[in-house]
Amino acid sequence: MVEWIDPGEIDGVPRPVVAIANDYPPAFELSWHRHRRGQLLYAARGVVVVGTPQGAWVAPPERAVWTPPTVPHAVKMVGSVSTRGIHIEPGACPALGDTSRVIEVSPLLRRLLLEASEVPREYELDGRDGLVIALLIAELERAPVVPIATPFPTSPALAAKCRAFLEAPSPHDTIDAWSADLNLGRRAFTRAFRRETGMSFAEWRQQACVLVALPRLAAGEQVTSIALDLGYESPAAFATMFKRLLGVAPSRYQA
Repeated sequence: MVEWIDPGEIDGVPRPVVAIANDYPPAFELSWHRHRRGQLLYAARGVVVVGTPQGAWVAPPERAVWTPPTVPHAVKMVGSVSTRGIHIEPGACPALGDTSRVIEVSPLLRRLLLEASEVPREYELDGRDGLVIALLIAELERAPVVPIATPFPTSPALAAKCRAFLEAPSPHDTIDAWSADLNLGRRAFTRAFRRETGMSFAEWRQQACVLVALPRLAAGEQVTSIALDLGYESPAAFATMFKRLLGVAPSRYQA
């Protein structure tokens, strides 16, 4: 059974930050929706994958996904998921920015995210609960951005290729193959890809493989099977790429 609080219920609460806690069964999905406030989504248990028209972001343990105000998004749950949704008035935490991103959740920030969901919705701004929220905002403003993102290009044909790749990723897809499929020269393709995604094709391809791998790791799958499914020649090759991007071994994220 889903224990769910509609974020629309707290939209008119006269506080700059309102936190809600929700519980979801395995594989539950929230269809496309949007919030007037910005939303930081943290999974206290399980993993969440947030998709927007601009790309996809995944929050494994010790990470959270920021979705700016009014941005359409859908959410997929991996495993039984318990979330803390921090809904922030536009302008209340400028450091989070106006684009979706994943941030690192320190032990202190994690404790504050959990604590914020326990305070009354109309907490006293000058009381203890107001101080908790103020410290939460201060920690959010200094939280490092984590490079777990696969932004989609704005060109429809190129974006379609990227979405198809997420359905069947391979580290061996090449610029030449993609540019030929799109009837583009190699140089035109590489320039367009970097201009529209902010990263090179090779960087994006690796990020996409990580995006696909993280939920599977959280579900308890073996590193070997994931590496081979993604087209890596060995688990060691996959682990090297993974650790270079995230700073830890894939086993760190296994259930």
